[in-house]
Amino acid sequence: MRPPLQVSLNGSRGVAEGAAVPVSPEDLVEAALGAVAAGAGEVLVHPRTPCGRESLSPRVVGPVLEALRDAGIGVPVVVPAGVGAEPDPAGRLERVRSWTVLPDRATVHFGEPGAEELARALLARGVAVDAVVPLGGGAGSGDSPSAAGSSAAGVTGVAGVAGMTGAAGSGTDGVEPLVRFLAWPAPDHGRVRLVAEPAAADPALVAGLRWLPPVPVLLCGREAAAWPVLRLAARCGAGARTGLGDVLHLPDGRPARSNAELVVAAVAELAATAAPAGAATAGSR
Repeated sequence: MRPPLQVSLNGSRGVAEGAAVPVSPEDLVEAALGAVAAGAGEVLVHPRTPCGRESLSPRVVGPVLEALRDAGIGVPVVVPAGVGAEPDPAGRLERVRSWTVLPDRATVHFGEPGAEELARALLARGVAVDAVVPLGGGAGSGDSPSAAGSSAAGVTGVAGVAGMTGAAGSGTDGVEPLVRFLAWPAPDHGRVRLVAEPAAADPALVAGLRWLPPVPVLLCGREAAAWPVLRLAARCGAGARTGLGDVLHLPDGRPARSNAELVVAAVAELAATAAPAGAATAGSR
């Protein structure tokens, strides 16, 4: 069974990047409902203050989550817990521990300081963790300025990394994000997913996935890499993501008018590039 398609409603984008990008709680609800109706199985949303700033404050996160759930979207909701919303590692921990309304999952960027402790705090609160790592030279995350400059360990070298124990100390700055994730003794692998962000749809990634821990994998690309990486996810059976938070254009290059339009296109691309029946896949481990 194919993993659910995630939609990134807004990402780190603001209204200046296009009228289609939802920002207000009302627009986010409308966008989420449309995307789920089009086939999305998860919603990733970046809560913002009225002035447009990303925030982890319970007074910002809580109302957005309540609005989405009250609207009856009926799928898991994911929020980011990164430097875009709170630059200070201690501040991120304090915010997460003060949440009064909890998301189903939260993204933690393993290229950021304090990632391991933040992930443990989320798991302790009952929030599943999406561990985000860039893959390939220059791969980065639009959600994470610190991760954007990282050249994460290439997947072809993961075999050597997987045997490491203690080489990446908890919270050590400058350690490659993938190395940090592999060295992290997750307290509950059953509630952890790896979100790999390759810079390009490198076929070597498919072979390299076998070295990763026994957790589900979601592949996502951004801008020019978005559609090639989505097709790569389909070929290897990993989870996939689309949405205006990642890409503003459809596979044929036309500007996307909504998140729902991107989801419709993604569903078609996934169906056309599905993994062969019976093949061992990253998403089914």
